Amino acid sequence: MTRERIVIENIEPQLQGGDFFIKRVTGELVHVTADVLGDGHDVLQAEVCFKRKTDKTWQTVRMAPLVNDAYAAAFRVEHQGFYEYKIRGWIDHPLNWQHGIEAKLKDAQYVKSELLDGIQHLEAVSQKLDDNGKHYVGMLKDLFADEKRYDEACKYAISEDLHRIFRDHPTRNLAHESKALEVYVDRYKARFSTWYEFFPRSASEEPGKHGTFKDCERLLPRVAAMGFDTLYFPPIHPIGEVNRKGRNNATNAEPGDSGVPWGIGSKHGGHKAIHPELGTEADFRNLINHAESLGIEVAMDLAFQAAPDHPYLTEHPSWFKKRPDGTMQYAENPPKKYQDIVNFYWESEDYKELWEELLSVALQWVDMGIKIFRVDNPHTKPFYFWNWFIAEIKKEHPDVLFLAEAFSRPKIMQQLAKQGYSQSYTYFTWRTSKSELIEYMTELTQTKQKEYYRPNFWPNTPDINPWHLQGANEAQHLIRYALAATLSSNIGLYGPVYEFMESDPVPGKEEYMNSEKYQIRHWDWKKDNKLIRLISKINAVRKQHTALQQTNNIRFCDLHNDGLLAFYKWDEGFKNEILVVVSLDPYYKQAGSLRLPYELMNLAPGSELTLKDVITDSTYTWNEEWNYVELHPSLPFHIFQVFK
Repeated sequence: MTRERIVIENIEPQLQGGDFFIKRVTGELVHVTADVLGDGHDVLQAEVCFKRKTDKTWQTVRMAPLVNDAYAAAFRVEHQGFYEYKIRGWIDHPLNWQHGIEAKLKDAQYVKSELLDGIQHLEAVSQKLDDNGKHYVGMLKDLFADEKRYDEACKYAISEDLHRIFRDHPTRNLAHESKALEVYVDRYKARFSTWYEFFPRSASEEPGKHGTFKDCERLLPRVAAMGFDTLYFPPIHPIGEVNRKGRNNATNAEPGDSGVPWGIGSKHGGHKAIHPELGTEADFRNLINHAESLGIEVAMDLAFQAAPDHPYLTEHPSWFKKRPDGTMQYAENPPKKYQDIVNFYWESEDYKELWEELLSVALQWVDMGIKIFRVDNPHTKPFYFWNWFIAEIKKEHPDVLFLAEAFSRPKIMQQLAKQGYSQSYTYFTWRTSKSELIEYMTELTQTKQKEYYRPNFWPNTPDINPWHLQGANEAQHLIRYALAATLSSNIGLYGPVYEFMESDPVPGKEEYMNSEKYQIRHWDWKKDNKLIRLISKINAVRKQHTALQQTNNIRFCDLHNDGLLAFYKWDEGFKNEILVVVSLDPYYKQAGSLRLPYELMNLAPGSELTLKDVITDSTYTWNEEWNYVELHPSLPFHIFQVFK
């Protein structure tokens, strides 16, 4: 039983009734809406209450009424870590009194009794005011009680000054509160990052020689010059020698074959060790520090699996499962077989010891300076493990970010994001048509996923040589990178395979022939070409334009040609506005008329716009809602900055 009269429903954003937290980065707004209902016709008020989870006091922001009993407000998150927010609503008796007396006066009613009734509201609000406010309210109390000053009292009773006092100093009598919901706030890089991946063992200048961390240091200026801020390495640990794979995934390795980096562990150590041919721990620290000086963070691969000769198998046999014949069960994803990898037995009776050990693995590398992890196949490990694992690390290290490498079923990928992953791989790699791209972007940015799933678009990976890139020309590589870099604020590239357009496939598969997963490759790292220069230019543009540093602010433009895709992006306050047009045809010219989203851009008919192509520095003047665009394979995209 309660005297509260307010009902609060349909709070957004929230995930599954608050079972999971939503996500933001520092400086972002959380836009909150809710239905706030009360019986009768009384004036209602609602506010969003918010605070850092560690704070004791709540801050508030008043909600504005919309339509159909909906209310809205926003608050800004300034610090990393958890925030809490809730909705509070109440019958605003002082404003209800003022509204009523105003209506009666308009109807020429005598309101002396109502003026006397108002004194109780003045007394209640007086307790919240400073000395000047108290003096003013005291004067009103005397005025409302004086029958000889009735007309003057009526004037003050409906004044804007009194309305402002009541509004700004609510009494919140019998207020009702919703349950508290959570938002986790990451550093800005969780929302905007530009990844580059290469294999350290292929970094040597000398053909046939195993690369080292010192070789990688030599390549850092190249990575920085191309505009990448995150350098991701496949596993750098000792590689198993038992059941080692040979070149092109051959079941049996030949002498000298280097094996698969994801087959972790040998006589040289396991997940806490460094492959001896890459260098020492000191070399790795030097690499991390040198990269940081160039504005690059080194990201490591977390692959929680073991080679058959990993020390864990002898030290902790209960962490692994044997088959009935006594042999160890190696990893499988039928029909694929991974004889060089053994999975952990997550249902082991000793699972707590296993979890603690894996946590200590990550913390060792965090202590060495690693703040970003790309996690291999997280969908093959328990969801609840990741929830615990990520939360434990972020307790003391909130800067640490996690990218989920899970190309799995949609709800599996979404669940990993809900459990705490900072970023996620996506299906972009396989979305090629205009309708597919629009549908997928709409799903990512206009559904609940926008609150917790931060997409990271990769045109290729060491595991995926997509059909449309196999034997593809320069234009196709430009198209796919331009799409990734402008549709999503988080992007990644596996190179130098991509920029060198090395795309020979394994026949009938979306895999690379002579894949670096199975062998050391030698690259001419000094090579320059048009693709490298344009990737570098696109990355520079992303850093210069805040509209491209977020994914959710996007509106697709009408353009009646399936060979052309156009979309408009903007930042908070519309201080930076970008229009992107990309041809999806790598072979022929495509043209059409594009409609600007006038209603979103707040443009009137006939408004003149200047569009500057930030890639070529060409400028155009548009003063129509529909405008002609034309693209050729030689440069199959426009990135326009819009000036009103």
